[in-house]
Amino acid sequence: MTKFLLYGGKGGVGKTTCAAATALQLAGRGERTLMVSTDPAHSLGDAFGVSLGGEPTSIEENLWGVEADPERGQEAYQGIVSSLAAEFRDAGISLTDEDVERLFQAGFVPGSDEVASLQFFLEYGGDEWDRVVFDTAPTGHTLRLLTLPDVLEESLSTAVKVRGEVRRLVSTARSMVMGPAAFWRTGDENDEITAFRDRMHQVAELLRDPERTDFRVVLLPETLAIDETRRLVDRLSEFEVPVETLLVNRVLESVDGDCARCLERRDSHLRQLDRIREEFPNREIQTLPDLGPEAYGRDALERLGDRIEI
Repeated sequence: MTKFLLYGGKGGVGKTTCAAATALQLAGRGERTLMVSTDPAHSLGDAFGVSLGGEPTSIEENLWGVEADPERGQEAYQGIVSSLAAEFRDAGISLTDEDVERLFQAGFVPGSDEVASLQFFLEYGGDEWDRVVFDTAPTGHTLRLLTLPDVLEESLSTAVKVRGEVRRLVSTARSMVMGPAAFWRTGDENDEITAFRDRMHQVAELLRDPERTDFRVVLLPETLAIDETRRLVDRLSEFEVPVETLLVNRVLESVDGDCARCLERRDSHLRQLDRIREEFPNREIQTLPDLGPEAYGRDALERLGDRIEI
């Protein structure tokens, strides 16, 4: 049983609905379930008609919801920036925290909302929750989120290297003045930069572990959606993020009467389903029905939840 379930895909395919339906199903089984929205345009709370924030909010028995808060991601950087600024000041380089942050802004600091989202993997990965269901943003944002640990690994390594060079300069200068006494002061390796890099490394391992993480792609039975899904799955494979399940949403399964347009749409969906099975032969394909434009709220979530296999 995987701890984390992530729903991804292009915008408008129903990721939020699938995530909410899955979470409701798990909670109904008695599993303590947390829903997490990593989409800056949060809509997860709307699925249940509740207001969510940066801390878990109880929705009903065994079910909670939370939204990634960019400010929490920004706080994660503050310790790194302060640590580097202190090293520079120690070397006689007069830089404020703001100065150092500007130096690294272009290549070092990615979106704080992605960092806040990654923090949830470790913060809510303990025994308090049986399952954690993520409603991710559209494809581009999700790729930035899932590849961020690798990007940060390189950037943080650069930051550590810069800090090491500064420390060596300081040690050399002190040794010229103080002799051996200059080396009595040793740097604390358990600092913010190293600790943050270690946390991101843990997240990277978790994302690549199929025993703990199940990334599911939601798509529609349409050509453009299939093409984007192929790009997403291929990109995730490059970063060794496992994708075992595809959920084809809003499939027209039955047609009432002699509606020619409806019959044509149903036949198109059947052809697209055949294409999906051909293009993704080694993955589980689940189909979800088109509930119509008026289907929303708990009833729709329960109906979809009955079709989603976990």
